[in-house]
Amino acid sequence: GGGGERVLWTAIALMQRTEPDVVSVVYSGDVDATKDDIIQKVKSRFDIQLSPDSLHFVFLHKRYLVEDSSWPRFTLLGQSLGSMVLAWEAMSKLIPDLYIGADTMGYAFTFHVAILLGGIPVGAYVHYPTISTNMLERVKSRKAGVTNSDTISSSSVLSQGKLLYYRIFMYYYAFSLRRASFLMANSSWTKNHVDAILQHHDTLLDFVHFFSPLTLLRLLQPGHVAPQTAKIVYPPCDTREMAAFPLERREPVILSVAQFRPEKDHAAQLRAFHAFLDKYPEWRKRNVQLVLIGGSRNAEDAARVDGLRALARELAIEAHTRFVLNAPYAEMLRWLARASVGLSTMVDEHFGISVVEFMAAGVVPVAHASGGPLHDIVVPFAGGPTGFHATSADGFADAFYKVLSMGAEEQLALRGRARTWAVQRFSNEEFENGWNECGWKEWIRE
Repeated sequence: GGGGERVLWTAIALMQRTEPDVVSVVYSGDVDATKDDIIQKVKSRFDIQLSPDSLHFVFLHKRYLVEDSSWPRFTLLGQSLGSMVLAWEAMSKLIPDLYIGADTMGYAFTFHVAILLGGIPVGAYVHYPTISTNMLERVKSRKAGVTNSDTISSSSVLSQGKLLYYRIFMYYYAFSLRRASFLMANSSWTKNHVDAILQHHDTLLDFVHFFSPLTLLRLLQPGHVAPQTAKIVYPPCDTREMAAFPLERREPVILSVAQFRPEKDHAAQLRAFHAFLDKYPEWRKRNVQLVLIGGSRNAEDAARVDGLRALARELAIEAHTRFVLNAPYAEMLRWLARASVGLSTMVDEHFGISVVEFMAAGVVPVAHASGGPLHDIVVPFAGGPTGFHATSADGFADAFYKVLSMGAEEQLALRGRARTWAVQRFSNEEFENGWNECGWKEWIRE
């Protein structure tokens, strides 16, 4: 139910509408589902209608090899190698004419399998580079975070070891991305990182690689011209229904819409809300609520939600906090029509479809000052702000107070600017134009 899935289904719906002779095949690990189940769920979650006639699914049984739970250590390497085994299973069942990967978990390494087994061109829509210069910098500076635990950041030896691991991984990730025939990126943040990765070189590893069996990969694709840059294609945000919501008479609801994954940092949202109630206790009497809507994909996500509920109790904000799991699209829309503030705390969020949806729905966004929300989405428009940024619990708390305490006229103008910008810049039509301009049609066999 996330932004990556919306990209997939919108692209397929576009091709079904404009390229009736193209058959779309989706490799899926949902072996307990049927085509009809998935099509119905896409309609329920995204309001996207798909035709079963030119859409087919190839179900794979080795998806566990790319799950976080399978690789508690060396997760990047494990998922990347696992994805190659998964790609082997995929290609053994069906070899397409063009393979397009959505790179978020090391799937760029599947390009080698598709090229070697199928002899086919590959492309990618990169939602989030598997490794980035930011991740390398965090390890080098020994800064703790989602991708760098306290245990490693506090140890010089472990930090140096992880830095070497990341250095090697970055080298081969860049090598994999260069195997693509075309690359799309979902934001300027992602594009900048992908472009830097495409230009990344390591003299020592170049020398080692030259004498390794992997040199054969270059020899087996002698005519390939590596892409020099990625094209920005902003994800589709179906804002038509949201843009019809009234901008006035909003409730004191701070809304989060994000899958319950570690990087979304829901704990930071709870702490920011606690800081808000602590600094501005009068809002407790005004029945302010923090509502967290998100998909819970598996047992790990469910356990994470249990931990968040416990944290809400510990912070004494449970009475003002509500969790809404796996909500249908209609229920999410109802909350978007009610809320005043939209909250996103993920650091280096690659794009942030939920932030766009906040703006289109008339919900004032308060997002972390990084990534897509900082550089692409919550930016000044028509001479004024379209939302706010923060980096700390206190910063988020002050932003909540600013929005909720804003005068009616000022608040209405802010909501109007944010809606106009979101609807103009991040529409389905803009995505479809970008998708078609990336050049995928040139690589389909006649």
